[in-house]
Amino acid sequence: MTPQPERLTVLLANFDLRVRGGTQLYLRDVALGLLARGHRPFAYSPRLGEVAADLRTASVPVVDDLDQVEQVPDIIHGHHNHELMTALLRFPGTPAVRFCHGWLDERPCRFPRILRYVAVDDTTRDRCLLEWGLPGERVELLLNFVDLERFGRRSALAAQPSRALVFSNNARVHAPVVRQACARHGIAVDEIGESAGGAVARPEQLLGRYDLVFAKGRAAIEAIATGAAVVLCDAVGSGPMVTAADFERLRALNFGYRALSGPLDPGRIAEEIARYDPADAGIVCARLRAEANAETAFDAMVDLYREVIAEFGRSEKLPPAVEMRAAAAYLRSLDPRLRWAESPRAALAVLLKPWYLRALRVPGLRGIVRAGARRERRIAAARRGT
Repeated sequence: MTPQPERLTVLLANFDLRVRGGTQLYLRDVALGLLARGHRPFAYSPRLGEVAADLRTASVPVVDDLDQVEQVPDIIHGHHNHELMTALLRFPGTPAVRFCHGWLDERPCRFPRILRYVAVDDTTRDRCLLEWGLPGERVELLLNFVDLERFGRRSALAAQPSRALVFSNNARVHAPVVRQACARHGIAVDEIGESAGGAVARPEQLLGRYDLVFAKGRAAIEAIATGAAVVLCDAVGSGPMVTAADFERLRALNFGYRALSGPLDPGRIAEEIARYDPADAGIVCARLRAEANAETAFDAMVDLYREVIAEFGRSEKLPPAVEMRAAAAYLRSLDPRLRWAESPRAALAVLLKPWYLRALRVPGLRGIVRAGARRERRIAAARRGT
């Protein structure tokens, strides 16, 4: 009888588990995939909310304080520096994998027990290697995926699109431009996302109603998986209609930031709408469903976990002083963030990168920032019971 592989206890760390955003939903899907395979995932974030509730409903433990955890995990899967470093220092005998999710991700911290850095697309891998200076032998590529059971394939598309969807947490910024473009083709437009009344818990129940979807990244993948025709578009810019001829290139870019090189211009977007082709969209859907299955991605992730655990077990243990020095370097990098009370203006100048300052000039983005601030105040008031 062949022995069964040992089940793993996996700590998944994220900066936030309140809103239904990119890394939050990625963590949720990974946790559920691990649970289905008989492993023991649990999640840590200092900010809990809707996604944490989803996990608990599915019987995945969630904590906002690692002192509540006595079980030592076999591996730490981290998405953001601060929470990953917190977990590394709480569990000093556990190796880690740091996932890097996009061009706008923060620079990953260095630490002796972070044995792999995983990029979700070619764009992010380039940044890992060419800007952040991460060692090539430590960088892996694991393209994004979709749950094919949740996002089933819809019936055939209409010969001409009549309904379109802006599917983005930043929809308020670019939806007006998309509406202008769609108006030229007589297409009605809806929008869903955090800035459009709140993120939708089950988008798979809505996507099948639309012939045409404007999205990027994970949202684009989910829309393609259902069989919709997808034009890449978000607050940072516009991209092409995803076609069979361009599928491989765009998938390697995660249908994301690097693919959004065009302006938010109604004329430009209207040209992409004119490329609508139900037959080609069907080919794109079939390819994505064949190549981006979440089950295959979870298997690859578990293999990576086991590889890292085995490597750590074979490696010579470093003196505690080496890890303490790395921790001190990380704390030193936080200095601007810890000076808010002394000089908020100076801290903002350091923290807000030029791309973000440019983005603030985009019409409508100020409303999203204000909406986010109002949401934060509501969450804080709820916690105080006021």
